[in-house]
Amino acid sequence: MFRSVEIPLWLLILILLFAAVTFLSHFLFPSVRWFFRRRMERAVAELNKRLERPIQPFKLARRHDTIQRLIYDREVLAAVTEHAAEEGIPENVAMERARRYAREIVPSFSAAVYYRFATRAARWLSRKLYDVRVDKRSRAALERVDPDATVIFVMNHRSNMDYVLITYLVAENSALSYAVGEWARVWPLSWLIKSMGAYFIRRKSRNALYRRVLARYVQMATEAGVTQAFFPEGGLSLDGRIGPPKLGLLSYVLADFDPEQGRDVVFVPVALNYDRVIEDRVLTEAAALGQRRFRASIAQSLWFPVRYAWRRWRGRAVRFGQVGVRFGAPMSMRRYMQAHPGARVDAVGRELRARVRAVLPVLCVPLVAYVVSRAGGTISRKDLTSQTAMLLAQLPNPLMDRDADAVVSTGLAGLCSRRILRESGEFVLSVAENTALLDYYANSVACVFDRSDVSASSHAESAET
Repeated sequence: MFRSVEIPLWLLILILLFAAVTFLSHFLFPSVRWFFRRRMERAVAELNKRLERPIQPFKLARRHDTIQRLIYDREVLAAVTEHAAEEGIPENVAMERARRYAREIVPSFSAAVYYRFATRAARWLSRKLYDVRVDKRSRAALERVDPDATVIFVMNHRSNMDYVLITYLVAENSALSYAVGEWARVWPLSWLIKSMGAYFIRRKSRNALYRRVLARYVQMATEAGVTQAFFPEGGLSLDGRIGPPKLGLLSYVLADFDPEQGRDVVFVPVALNYDRVIEDRVLTEAAALGQRRFRASIAQSLWFPVRYAWRRWRGRAVRFGQVGVRFGAPMSMRRYMQAHPGARVDAVGRELRARVRAVLPVLCVPLVAYVVSRAGGTISRKDLTSQTAMLLAQLPNPLMDRDADAVVSTGLAGLCSRRILRESGEFVLSVAENTALLDYYANSVACVFDRSDVSASSHAESAET
């Protein structure tokens, strides 16, 4: 029993390695996890004192626990049984598929990553790239929202900067949870996005089991009071207009909503507009092809901020103009359903779209582009200034200077520097090869001035909530 045993060195190292791993996993790691989790809970408690809407326990729960709760939900189990019967496979195989979908969807939110890194990075990037203009009077409407209600910000989708901007602008309100497409499922971007509380969705999936798992996750988060952000268009606008709403996520929320009991759901419309959209050329090229196939790659998207930071450090970078943000009238689903019993999801989607369009910010570059585009691509500088002044007079609360000369000068500077427009003597002309870009920016504010949209916009802006 006490005799010496001779073994190879590699085997001794392997035995010691296994022993060390066993010791760490059974004795050290649980204690370390408990220590850091206690510290995190205290930090989150202090953070919640400063937030208008505290971070909900559902968002702070361990990812493993949320996945287990999701896959053993009664409706998900029923969907598993149906899927197994339809596909002719064992239920344990269908259950494993549901588990895989849940792992793909459920985020791993980290308050430290969100507030120590993400919100600070979003604030820095937003201010460095743009002159951010926020209508503070419209934002005051958020203070009147029921503190126990689930708030869902509903926005038009112009750029991938939308995620950055909304994270920065509502950082003092709460931590957002939003859906991102499959484009972000690349490491390490996927890890960062999940740590910020976002969840991935397969927008084109028709798998009933996947849809049921996704629906139940959205419903559980909504029922728990998690603040969310939706982009009803489902993707970036290719022509600058606010597209018709896609009702997937909205239908999940409303399918589980009971106006008589439980939490109220309050939709807060948010309208964004840019003097320059970073991806504008990629989007207009996709629109010309008639399909959502973008030429830009993930590597190019990740390289852009690095390149811009380098140019900024060398003093050669410039801002991309202004970005305007305005909040619309909050829409309580409890009150809406009481006023419109039996309302369908598409009616709610149209109402939310109208409210976003009603508060769409008008900026210098889109306004000048709209006037020139409406004139057919050629207009005198004098007529451009006079028509701009007339349109400015129609805006009740612009986010820019009302001086038409200053607006025209700023707008022309932005459009001429990118060869979308050019000046020839007393005239302003569109550049033929960039006509699509001119129309893209003109379309972004067309709904504000087109007569066909005036009645819908006025109704949405004055709607009682």
